[in-house]
Amino acid sequence: MSETTVSVPAAASANSGTGTVVAESASARGRRARIALRTIQVLLALFYAFASALPKLIAHPTAADAFAEIGWGNAGMYTIGALELAGAIALLVPVLQSVAAVALSGLMVGAFVVQVSYFDGENAATPLILIIPLALIAWARRGQNAQLLRLLRRRS
Repeated sequence: MSETTVSVPAAASANSGTGTVVAESASARGRRARIALRTIQVLLALFYAFASALPKLIAHPTAADAFAEIGWGNAGMYTIGALELAGAIALLVPVLQSVAAVALSGLMVGAFVVQVSYFDGENAATPLILIIPLALIAWARRGQNAQLLRLLRRRS
């Protein structure tokens, strides 16, 4: 992206004194980055809610068979499904986004270990791939952790 020069009325450029200002391409890039990040969050939330949590919560046969094979049964399946659904919802709540991304990353590390241990790595790449955008969200939204801490301290 290149910088562009824009003419502005003298009243609007009182601080510059030259009558021209350099348009802040950084703000345009920042806006596009925020939109892209929000889009990634929404897509991940939809994935976790519908493609990952829903089959577990409705006891779809593929999910039930997988959890039975690793010995966790229905209790493990419903627990993981509920955690994934909670993470999906929290990805959309501004103050919880960073924490949700970290928590879902932890679930993905567990999913990777299970895939390698019990299923011979059949779908082991999927959790690793999902960790990448989750780590990006956790890092980009890390400033909201301070706000969350203030909210929690205020309530205690």
